[in-house]
Amino acid sequence: MCTAAVYKTKDFYFGRTLDYEFSYGDEIAVTPRNYVFNFRHSGKLENHYAIIGMAHVAGDYPLYYDAINEKGLGMAGLNFVGNAAYAAADENSSCENGTCGIAKTKVAQFEFIPWILSLCATVADAKEKLNRILLVDTPFSSQLPVAQLHWIIADKNECIVVESMADGMHVYDNPVGVLTNNPPFPYQMAALNNYRGLSTKQPENTFAPGVELSAYSRGMGGLGLPGDLSSQSRFVRVAFTKQNSKSDDSENASVSQFFHILGSVDQQRGLCEVTEGKYEITLYTSCCNCDKGIYYYTTYDNSQITAVDMNRENLDEKLLIRYPVITEGKICWQN
Repeated sequence: MCTAAVYKTKDFYFGRTLDYEFSYGDEIAVTPRNYVFNFRHSGKLENHYAIIGMAHVAGDYPLYYDAINEKGLGMAGLNFVGNAAYAAADENSSCENGTCGIAKTKVAQFEFIPWILSLCATVADAKEKLNRILLVDTPFSSQLPVAQLHWIIADKNECIVVESMADGMHVYDNPVGVLTNNPPFPYQMAALNNYRGLSTKQPENTFAPGVELSAYSRGMGGLGLPGDLSSQSRFVRVAFTKQNSKSDDSENASVSQFFHILGSVDQQRGLCEVTEGKYEITLYTSCCNCDKGIYYYTTYDNSQITAVDMNRENLDEKLLIRYPVITEGKICWQN
């Protein structure tokens, strides 16, 4: 289970948690402008926007979990198990839901993130592309089958959610800039109505004005904010935290605050049992400065923020640039 969010101060920030019981072996991957993408159904793309993000690299191909491009567009895929559905790879690309018309470009689910970030500078660009694509169920390999995902795409001006389901592709505007897993996005948004009375201020006594009732603790305006690990509860909690979050606009303060926003839904080992002896944890949390092209991250055992700056690389190269994730933390002794 995962949570993604956007945040804006002077710069625009985008990131996510990845919560799972094991890692596939993650790396920070910089895809330079001249790396050749051999898209399964639309051919070679030899020149494109540079990309940086967290990926499992298989056969020199970056299978991105989340990434940004040099233009400031960010995208992340989150588990959407039980609801995600893609077209068959051999389906007529000019037909959708039995209606034939303009031919659509087939895009394999695993290449959706690099396909969008290679070609689009803004959410507006992505929306235009989404009208003309067909997400298909082509797997990367027999060892890496098709994942059931939905996606958040954002720039400094807009945020959308893309969900490919049995009844077709849905594109939703996302006014809160948050996404978790299930249920589908409209239901996640509808759940916020149950918490419209929450506040960062101490509540007034509207229960019984004639009875003396005291606010015996700080933070009682948020009483009822869900604290469990379900995806719906995490959506509500991060939306409340993000919408009310305050920080100054310096880089250090903004990055720190972003990690605190997503820290409100950290998953600790032992609290979410997947199978006997296996527990879901927050494997990593990312924070991307989309304006500066910097990818910050922490891991479960390394809470120190680590950064990779794509603009310190030669972005006109052809070869993938890879950095191993630093997973072990170090304690700074002061005496």
